[in-house]
Amino acid sequence: MNPHHWLQRVWYDKAAGGWLLMPLAWLFSVFVEIRRSLFRNGILRSVAVAAPVIVVGNITVGGTGKTPLVIWLARRLGDRGLRVGIVSRGHGSTAGNRVRYAHRDSDPKVVGDEPVLMARRCNAPVVVGVDRVKAAERAVRDGSEVIIADDGLQHYRLRRDFEIAVVDGQRRFGNGRLLPAGPLREPRGRVDEVDAVVINDGHPCEGEFVMHVDAEEAIRLDGNETVRLSEFSGQSVHAVAGIGNPARFFAVLRGHGIDMEEHPFPDHARLRRCDIVFTDDKPVLMTEKDAVKCSSLSLPRHWFVPVATSLDDMDSREILGRIEAAVSKRRHELA
Repeated sequence: MNPHHWLQRVWYDKAAGGWLLMPLAWLFSVFVEIRRSLFRNGILRSVAVAAPVIVVGNITVGGTGKTPLVIWLARRLGDRGLRVGIVSRGHGSTAGNRVRYAHRDSDPKVVGDEPVLMARRCNAPVVVGVDRVKAAERAVRDGSEVIIADDGLQHYRLRRDFEIAVVDGQRRFGNGRLLPAGPLREPRGRVDEVDAVVINDGHPCEGEFVMHVDAEEAIRLDGNETVRLSEFSGQSVHAVAGIGNPARFFAVLRGHGIDMEEHPFPDHARLRRCDIVFTDDKPVLMTEKDAVKCSSLSLPRHWFVPVATSLDDMDSREILGRIEAAVSKRRHELA
């Protein structure tokens, strides 16, 4: 069995053999607690940049919907007149320790797939760097008034003014164990420390916000044609997803009545032509993040499915109000 698939079953389906990983999980828990303690006691220092910082992250490995929420948040804050800058680690990038901008036509091998996706979807600069402090400082120096740190919950070196934890509403925290015996990067109690918890679908607990991710259209890989996703209803297609939780993408397609042959890949997988070209003439639907890595290929049967993120009006007003209050407080401190 594929090790990645086995881990997923251990984490979320309680598959046999997970106990073998418990000694490593105990060691990881010691490392996590020591690191948190060093920052908590000021031995390792968090660095403040000259702008409010909003962190969007999670405590589990894999996709919970962070990037769609970052895009939603950047757009909403931009609509309110704030100059937003986004900083990202750039998973899979070859930029090394350098700080650089991701543009809509950047090579995802250089800056990472998610930064290119955010650059295409947001009217905001996207700065990529392993050192999120340097990336944030670059964005502020170039005019950003508010920083959104994508997947930065564990990057304690960057001081933050508002933390958002995104939780998969279906899988939640899996078996509740730390890596590698479970999907947790930090103990479950870390979620209780953040300023807002956003659930990606599912049933929220008290005080949690709910975001909805859906799709309505498909765009040909070359960008020259857009159709309603319902055009594929009743058809049989190939579905390609190299994201943290491919099952979520497949569920979206299934919800539109699309029959599919599923092709899941690990998150940030570098897809080759042979991975996405099949011997039949069925259409191929893929995630937008995967399409970023395949846009240079001439594949007329391939389409990507952009997702749209929404929050209920009451949740949207509440969370944006809290963020604006934190931004205002930080600006007052900087004045």
